[in-house]
Amino acid sequence: MPTRILPAVGDADAIRAITTLLSQLPDADPVAPVADSTQLIDTLARLAAESVDELPEVVVVHERIGPVPALELVREVALRFPAVGVILVTTDASPGLFQAAMDSGARGLIALPLSYEELANRVQAVAAWSVGVRRHLGHGGDVFTGVGGTVVTVSGAKGGVGATLAAIQLTLAAQTSGRTTALVDMDLQTGDIASYLDVQFRRSVVDLAAITDISPRVLADAVFRHDTGMALLLAPGEGERGEEVTDRAARQIVSALRSRYEVVVIDCGAQMSGASAAAVEMADTALLFTTPDVVAVRAAKRTVRMWDRLQIRKAEETTIVVNRHTRGTEIQPALIQRITGTTVAGTAIPANFRELQGAVDAGRLHELDNKSVVKQALWGLAGELGLVKVPEGAQKGGRSRGGGDRGSLSFRRRRE
Repeated sequence: MPTRILPAVGDADAIRAITTLLSQLPDADPVAPVADSTQLIDTLARLAAESVDELPEVVVVHERIGPVPALELVREVALRFPAVGVILVTTDASPGLFQAAMDSGARGLIALPLSYEELANRVQAVAAWSVGVRRHLGHGGDVFTGVGGTVVTVSGAKGGVGATLAAIQLTLAAQTSGRTTALVDMDLQTGDIASYLDVQFRRSVVDLAAITDISPRVLADAVFRHDTGMALLLAPGEGERGEEVTDRAARQIVSALRSRYEVVVIDCGAQMSGASAAAVEMADTALLFTTPDVVAVRAAKRTVRMWDRLQIRKAEETTIVVNRHTRGTEIQPALIQRITGTTVAGTAIPANFRELQGAVDAGRLHELDNKSVVKQALWGLAGELGLVKVPEGAQKGGRSRGGGDRGSLSFRRRRE
């Protein structure tokens, strides 16, 4: 059986050198190379969604891959796709880097310039390991394919547009439908999910920042289990400690959460940090909340352009949600879509703070009345995003305004 090898190389000259050698290996079946980390994860996720058998046995990661650094990319692939063997190609073959690569989950390291013999031996060994892992896992319906949970980030175009409230309700909708869920407060300086839910906590996301290998037990110790069943990973009580959560730490935390929960909702607030930027870049769906007024829409446009300039996320891969919507307002969702160049969710959230005020003031947002039109709209949005588990035999698309089919097409992972 041919060995499928997927090269992940960002440099044009390196692509030619690696693909030429790979094509000469016996029983090798090199597939089209991917040029960046996002494309690699998207490709593997698409293949894994079909079947674990569709995944390549070997992934070759070049040290100059981007935008995610090579070692972090190796870690994410190893965590999300455990039946794929990863080989790191690098100019630095020192024992220190070798150990770091192994700790990240690589199955081998090859020094540049490439040697045919070394490449052939390493690919053969890693391919044999991958085949053995798949044989051990078997082919039953419960085999973990490595796709992991769905990650949704919720950001505000500016402060006060309702992003935190929405993040909580989206998570509750997913949890109530029977999915395992985690809600993360990545608004590290001013996050207030704990206040909205009136919880007292000792541990926060900062406690995971310095941990390089977040095991399930370490993760479980850091989260707060809410009465509703949601797992909460909260912002630190001392806002200045938020600086301890770097973009690298955020990537590791999000990867660990994705591997343990079916739905992970991350409140990124309105101020961008390295951690929140990493979360948005990794998300399957990035929501940007705005209200239908000139100031908020301008802020949304600035945010979308900034994400695009910094290569965090393209405009067309960002989804705007219009909050406090009324039919009489001059700025309607279609206009916001034209201004920002984004996708706009089919579900708009109506303006009705009066029905929210009691629950917000009491810190009991999870007990919001089911008759609340705001809650109904947000839960409809959860259905549009595919976060709600649909009972067998139920009609797909739910009752969300604007239709679930649109959501299933629009909310795809970053750069597929």
